[in-house]
Amino acid sequence: MSRSIPILMYHHVASRPAGVARLGGLYVTPCQFTHQMSSLRLAGFQGLSVSAAMPYLRGERRRGRVVVITFDDGFVDNLENGLPILRRFGFGATCFAVSPGVGQCREWCDGPLMDPNQLRAWRSAGMEVGAHSRTHPYLTGCSEAELRYEVEGSRADLEQILGEPVTQFAYPYGDCDARVADAVRTAGYQGAVTTRSARVRPGEDPFLLPRVNVNGRNPLPVVLYKIFLSSVSGVPGRGSFRPLSPSQ
Repeated sequence: MSRSIPILMYHHVASRPAGVARLGGLYVTPCQFTHQMSSLRLAGFQGLSVSAAMPYLRGERRRGRVVVITFDDGFVDNLENGLPILRRFGFGATCFAVSPGVGQCREWCDGPLMDPNQLRAWRSAGMEVGAHSRTHPYLTGCSEAELRYEVEGSRADLEQILGEPVTQFAYPYGDCDARVADAVRTAGYQGAVTTRSARVRPGEDPFLLPRVNVNGRNPLPVVLYKIFLSSVSGVPGRGSFRPLSPSQ
């Protein structure tokens, strides 16, 4: 039986700013991140980007222990704090960036985002850049034109910055249904990640890949349990895939 694969979901690699409470779990300190990556390396895991892991996620490769590392939104601290730690352990990762206006803080974000030069530096270091829409909306509420603007437009923006294809997508807020997933597939992406809490069973739909959320409030044993042992089945929430009803 094929081993399930954890796709880890991070946002910040930084200390939580004073006054941040509601979103405090999105902050994993550099010390926590170092201990997590060190534990994965000691356990024999190879840290990969989403694209590099695709042969494993599709069930085409089975040898070795792999973990996929992802960051949502494209915060500067991913580059400044996260990248040196990833490189120390020889791991790859995917950062899902919001465009256009890369580098500008938006109403939905709580920290500076990487600008085009910083995204290029992330990519030049061997990491992957994926798309995360243009305005970070709930995609299931978008019209067809808005959906194309967000999904196809984000890819075009990032490809112009990077000068190479962008093949992976992350649904903002994990919000997707059959129509949204089909739009991402039609736009030419090779895969997409959700916020549904589970490990990937090799061979499952590459456009509905679940992830394991790494909460900065969790101590290391809890994080490792979620990665190594727990089924992380979770209770479906707003980050779950919602099939279209006959009326939609």
